[in-house]
Amino acid sequence: MDMKPRPNHAVYIRVLRNMTPEQRLQKAFELSDLARQLFLCGLRKRFPHLSATELDRLFRERLDQCHNSNY
Repeated sequence: MDMKPRPNHAVYIRVLRNMTPEQRLQKAFELSDLARQLFLCGLRKRFPHLSATELDRLFRERLDQCHNSNY
């Protein structure tokens, strides 16, 4: 199986290794927030007719499905 070339992977690993544990944790929170924002944006585009309350309900339902499928 051929993997996609990752020319910057070594740089990425070096940057992570140079971070303090607090910085790595902060980066994890930032990435988690970005993923949540992208997920919500995708739902808004797919279901533009939903109210904020309905969108929040759908978001929580979908998130719950994702969470449960990983265990």
